[in-house]
Amino acid sequence: MKKSMVDILACPIDKHYPLELFEINIKNDNENNNVYNNSNIVITEGVLFCTKCSRFYPIIDEIPVMLPDELREKQTDIDFLKQWNNKLPEKVVKRGNPWHL
Repeated sequence: MKKSMVDILACPIDKHYPLELFEINIKNDNENNNVYNNSNIVITEGVLFCTKCSRFYPIIDEIPVMLPDELREKQTDIDFLKQWNNKLPEKVVKRGNPWHL
């Protein structure tokens, strides 16, 4: 996900905007350019977090997974949180929703 996309994304549940972005892994999309700005930074792993409803949406392999609760896979969410536990804030790991975790 390009970092600049965070400016247009809202929570699919409560439509809250803006979402908080927690970057885990990033890369520069323009290999020939050493300048880092939002238009060429790609988030390869991270989390989008809604401060209104406390839902988190993982970014996996550059794709933000912004599904409603009933379509999310519980084990996938748990595995993601376990994998990145040390790089995510407590509010995501311990208090983040969806309801099935």
